[in-house]
Amino acid sequence: MDSFFVSTPIYYVNARPHLGHAYTTIVADSVNRLHRLRQQDTFFLTGTDEHGDKIVEAAEKNGQAPKEYADRISALFKETWPWLEVESSAFIRTTDPAHVKCVQRFLSTVYEKGDIYFGEYGGHYCFGCECFYMEKELQDGLCPDHLEKPRYLKEENYFFRMTDYLPALKEHILNNPDFIQPERYKNEVLGMLGEDLTDLCISRPKSRLTWGIELPFDSNFVTYVWFDALINYISALGWPDGEVFKKYWPGAHHLVAKDILKPHAVFWPTMLMSAGVDLYRGLRVHGYWTVQEAKMSKSLGNVVQPMDMVDKYGLAPFRYFLLREMQFGLDASFSEEALVNRLNSDLANDLGNLCSRTLAMTNKYFQGLVPEMSTLADEDQEVVDAGQAAMDEYMRLFGDFQFSRGLGVLWGFIGRLNKYVDASAPWVLYKEGQTERLQNVMYILLEGLRKIALHLWPVMPSSSEELLSQLGTGFDLHKVDLEQEAGHWSGLKPGVRVAKKSNLFPRRELELKQEAGKAKQDGEKAAESPESSEVSFEDFQKMQLVTGRVLQAEKVEGADRLLKLEVDIGEEKPRCIVAGLAKHFYPADMQGRQVVVLANLTPRKIRGVMSHGMILAVHQGADMALLSSTKETQPGSRVS
Repeated sequence: MDSFFVSTPIYYVNARPHLGHAYTTIVADSVNRLHRLRQQDTFFLTGTDEHGDKIVEAAEKNGQAPKEYADRISALFKETWPWLEVESSAFIRTTDPAHVKCVQRFLSTVYEKGDIYFGEYGGHYCFGCECFYMEKELQDGLCPDHLEKPRYLKEENYFFRMTDYLPALKEHILNNPDFIQPERYKNEVLGMLGEDLTDLCISRPKSRLTWGIELPFDSNFVTYVWFDALINYISALGWPDGEVFKKYWPGAHHLVAKDILKPHAVFWPTMLMSAGVDLYRGLRVHGYWTVQEAKMSKSLGNVVQPMDMVDKYGLAPFRYFLLREMQFGLDASFSEEALVNRLNSDLANDLGNLCSRTLAMTNKYFQGLVPEMSTLADEDQEVVDAGQAAMDEYMRLFGDFQFSRGLGVLWGFIGRLNKYVDASAPWVLYKEGQTERLQNVMYILLEGLRKIALHLWPVMPSSSEELLSQLGTGFDLHKVDLEQEAGHWSGLKPGVRVAKKSNLFPRRELELKQEAGKAKQDGEKAAESPESSEVSFEDFQKMQLVTGRVLQAEKVEGADRLLKLEVDIGEEKPRCIVAGLAKHFYPADMQGRQVVVLANLTPRKIRGVMSHGMILAVHQGADMALLSSTKETQPGSRVS
């Protein structure tokens, strides 16, 4: 099977990661995971763009040198993605020496071909966009993105003969309908090519800007940030001679937001043509997330921080919401109300209810063991056929970047299974002694959940793996092949024990932030009186504090202060909890200890380990003490 390569844009380090960054990166991660489930060899690239005027400006505002500032913000991006269960193959920075070397080699190749020339240009320059605008591109004399008046600059620079390659680019787009998708953006690019485009200015004089990659043929200039940044897609693969480049570039797909369509759909392919590099396979373009009908903006104060949403409502609901709510290619509106509605309706009510009912009935009617399946009645076979058709359509749509539609098809089948429970009435079959039919019904439900969990792994990896565990089957990526899954409904082994219950997606209440004025007022009250920090008894009751016993303990690889603990809290199997105790306790000291655990804390991946709970401890100066009880208690005993 052909290789698959997907990239996000490399994110500009003039701001910390926000919802827009998270969406693009989670989309790329999900698509990459789907291809991995199909046993395809994949490469997923993301990273940061660190040169140009905006970085110099942001660094100055923060009292730092550009490199120091870029190091700090780039680290925020790199550290955020694992928290969102994003697993990239590589993280590139445009300040990486290998990238700098590759850019200069690419420039030399294009220059030696005669496609770069020196000339003078005057135009409307927007420092926010770091590009020149033609008069007709302005809106009432203002930059269309920043709504500020550009500065007219006239200076000598180097230019790329982009216009020489525009006819060939237009022909390629017309001959390859899937090159730019959705179609509305393909048509937009064809419209651009019909306009009076000019050659591309690819340098900035050092008299104005020094923070950039020096041109290899003129040390008085640095490279225009877009000409530098776009090359990351091949520099990360080791162009031109690297084996990784030869392996993955033929299957390359770029994922971008609509505001950077022109650089990716016009600049980049013409640059590749000049350098003699095959064009990428596809460009996939998505819309904006708006908040209260406005594009996210720091000046408007409506920027959504992804980790705030994860902390409030959980990672699986957050990832699911982003993929389900936005019709890929169109704008979508973000609100916490909509997220909570999706969580409670789709995850808690539909999928969560199906899981709970199925596991409970399996334990009630078959002692928790997966039953045998025999010859199916017509109504049972219809459900299986509907399931196979739904999985096939889901895979097709998801692989075509139609995530919302794909998930809608999958949820249609989840609804079909819930209705199947009501129509087949297993409780009646059990009462009437129709054992064979009851076995078939329960097997169809259990296997349906297994199929759903596998297909949802690209969207919510940890929750899908947990559901598979509850169904008595582990998850091994190397043993899963969605192509083969389409041919059977018999993946669960009869006799395997399932969990007694499931509560993967508990219902959540909306936790909107207070209005700014009220928050300030409350903060002032808190400073005056410690009583404002009191919580209600109802709030305390929400915390599930239980006693537990540490069964095993070991250090988390690569982390000085983290221990990975297996803790018995009275459940069917021990909890895995990552705790920052390693500087105060050796692993051997922890084994056998009784501890107090906050059991209903949202699960979270820490250093690659999924942690489900928190060990309570008290700091005493430089020391730390563990909370415990005065006498031995059974694991799972409630603290009250």
